[in-house]
Amino acid sequence: MKKKTRNTLLALAAAVVLIALAGAGTGYYLLLAPQFHPQKTQYVYIDRDDNLDSIYNKVRQTGQAGNLTGFRWMARYRDYARCIHTGRYAIHPGENVYHVFSRLYRGYQEPMNLTIGSVRTLDRLARNVGEQLMIDSAEIAAPLSDSAFIHRLGYTPETLPALFIPNTYQVYWNMSVEEFFQRMQKEHAAFWNEKRRAQAQAMHMTPEEVATLASIVEEETNNNAEKPTVAGLYINRLHANMPLQADPTIKFALQNAGIRRITNADLNIDSPYNTYLHTGLPPGPIRIPSIVGLDAVLNYTRHNYLYMCAKEDFSGTHNFASNYRDHLRNARKYWNALNRRKIYR
Repeated sequence: MKKKTRNTLLALAAAVVLIALAGAGTGYYLLLAPQFHPQKTQYVYIDRDDNLDSIYNKVRQTGQAGNLTGFRWMARYRDYARCIHTGRYAIHPGENVYHVFSRLYRGYQEPMNLTIGSVRTLDRLARNVGEQLMIDSAEIAAPLSDSAFIHRLGYTPETLPALFIPNTYQVYWNMSVEEFFQRMQKEHAAFWNEKRRAQAQAMHMTPEEVATLASIVEEETNNNAEKPTVAGLYINRLHANMPLQADPTIKFALQNAGIRRITNADLNIDSPYNTYLHTGLPPGPIRIPSIVGLDAVLNYTRHNYLYMCAKEDFSGTHNFASNYRDHLRNARKYWNALNRRKIYR
């Protein structure tokens, strides 16, 4: 009887051990064994509308997952539905469920590159940001047209484009609108360091005025090597109290950047941006200038040029002149080239 009892106990113990081993093996497989098999690191984007089911499907599809039963177990055990964190989360090849779930559960997201471009309008900026971040473009556009908000930032609606410094910044995908503008102010302050502010002050210009002139230079030429020369020409005109007579400001006033040929009628448009009628700088930038454009103004070339005209070879560069007679000769060559190509507008 004792032997039979002992054998029974041993059998039960063996069964318990086998069950424990099977459970441990199953737990290891579902939680710690590699379950994600993308060819390279992929990213799951969790937004404000996601729930457990949508997150599960995103994780499965993005991570090319095998068995995600363990993911559901952990989500239920940790009550993940009550603490979902938005953001951009990495899934690496060969990762297990435990690591991926823990990353999402704790909100350990991966930063991303946000590119602020040298675009012509703030609407375009809002669209670009909305395409890159969780923020909707309308959420960015609203404060960009809110005069009270703009005033709190220290700008006017006309000078606001000067706030943005085109560059690529590391941010979190789920940053808020407030965080976005705080970051832009921080990057603006970093760009306008002591050296650049001293350069602007030596030119008797504010950073906003430098940005305004840089925006005109950028619209005049895409040739980076030529930008300091163009900037120097406009500086010469400002010092001589001459109208800038910058065609890009006329296009801005007409809200038509595609015009190839400015007419005499265009030059009479009633606008503070008409630099043929008004001396000095226009009220604000006509686009968001690039760092190259800003530095071209701060480090402008010293020369005696007062006039410029696009080259007749349509190379995107210019002929420069220090007197009106030579300028007329250059202008005639360009207009003749436009006529030969039948470009009248």
